[in-house]
Amino acid sequence: MASIVGVLLIILCLVGLPLHWAHLLNEDLFPKGGSAETLGANISATLGVAHGWLYMIFLVAAFVLSRKASWDLKFTIVTLVCGTVPILSFWAEHRATQQVRSQLAMQEPATA
Repeated sequence: MASIVGVLLIILCLVGLPLHWAHLLNEDLFPKGGSAETLGANISATLGVAHGWLYMIFLVAAFVLSRKASWDLKFTIVTLVCGTVPILSFWAEHRATQQVRSQLAMQEPATA
């Protein structure tokens, strides 16, 4: 979920919003109401809503995982907040995956 939320947020922040507001930087190159603004508005509206819903699902899934894996409060909060910052969601998923794998490795009986 963190990867999906992260990819959508990056596209939204690096493509949709800049295209939507590009006319403020250079109206000759990006006229207000032009195709770039329209594309940016469509991307922003669609991915904005999708990111919002998927982030809520991410929050629930990560919280459930945090309870099952017995994460401390600080680790849980950092993981949940990282979904709001572009690129940090990938780090949070990597960090959470390492944490869960190390916990599972400690629980598995040694095989000889």
